[in-house]
Amino acid sequence: MAGVVSPPPRRDTPHARPTRPRRHRPRRRGRPPPPPPPPGGGRAPARTVDPAGRFADLLTVDRAGLLGADGTVTLSGTYRCLDDSAGPVLVGSTLRQQDRSAGIGGTRAVCDGALHTWTNTAVVKDPAYQPGDARVEATLMQLTAQGGLPTPGFLAVEEAPVTLA
Repeated sequence: MAGVVSPPPRRDTPHARPTRPRRHRPRRRGRPPPPPPPPGGGRAPARTVDPAGRFADLLTVDRAGLLGADGTVTLSGTYRCLDDSAGPVLVGSTLRQQDRSAGIGGTRAVCDGALHTWTNTAVVKDPAYQPGDARVEATLMQLTAQGGLPTPGFLAVEEAPVTLA
């Protein structure tokens, strides 16, 4: 190997060793990283009836609500329900702002285990809601026949802040 010259060994310390490239090892300092955001982006997850956290009924509320010039209020979110064989399942919503509270529509749910969107709309005029902060309570409710009368059973309930615009 003519013409190839090796660099001289390091002799600047008595215990010098040839240098090797260092591997990067990330250090763990402080707290672990925060968990990823919940599914649904800006939606708040619902409290479900199943405390073990298994695949269960689910309900979320979108953080933004629409307020029309004519007093129309539109709220939305997502839901999942598993079984409607005991009776129809409905998504209901109530809007609260200051001392005002009103039911905002209702939607019939499709209970096939898939995630669906819900949208409830109502015209509320006297007094009308104002743009700004409010709270929504949404319910996923199943009507079952008890002694010939429909009885509500709550599958999921979600209370969340919303901004009306």
